[in-house]
Amino acid sequence: MRIIAGQFRGRVIKSPPNLKTRPTSDRLRESLFNIINPRINERTIFLDLCAGTGAIGIEAISRGVSQVTFVEISRKVCGLIEENLDNLAIPESQTEIICEKAEKFLVKTSKTFDIVYFDPPYQNDYAQILQQFGEANSKLLTENGIFIAEHSSKENLPDLVGELRRWRILKQGDSSLSFYELK
Repeated sequence: MRIIAGQFRGRVIKSPPNLKTRPTSDRLRESLFNIINPRINERTIFLDLCAGTGAIGIEAISRGVSQVTFVEISRKVCGLIEENLDNLAIPESQTEIICEKAEKFLVKTSKTFDIVYFDPPYQNDYAQILQQFGEANSKLLTENGIFIAEHSSKENLPDLVGELRRWRILKQGDSSLSFYELK
């Protein structure tokens, strides 16, 4: 896997040999960042939820976000994310790796994020995570923040979940991205 653009453009990152993770394709990553790039600046706080190899969060750092939190349930894959960050010499001050279930992290965190990318295994139930971000008193997303869910093109996510409103769907092959913002 290669970083598409920015500071680390063309650099290779490692992915697990067994491919139990499902890395986001280069084409879909490029489309994603073409859409969100206007919202990225040196103050952007990014959450890569169900991070897998960390490719999305690393791409975000490469394009100029200030901080990325990677959340991944697998300790082995968390080690791979750390190895990828070390190989690119990304400062620890820009990253945080949390090895736990996404739902548990969201209940405990006091952070607020500008951009959230959620890419769970496709058989996952998206409802609980969407509800956590859509709760009226949720402080997980900044006022102008966006929540993006990668999902199977065969799966229909709701247009409204509490305070979250879907404003765009991008379909590419078997994968889709649903973009949400606070209404």
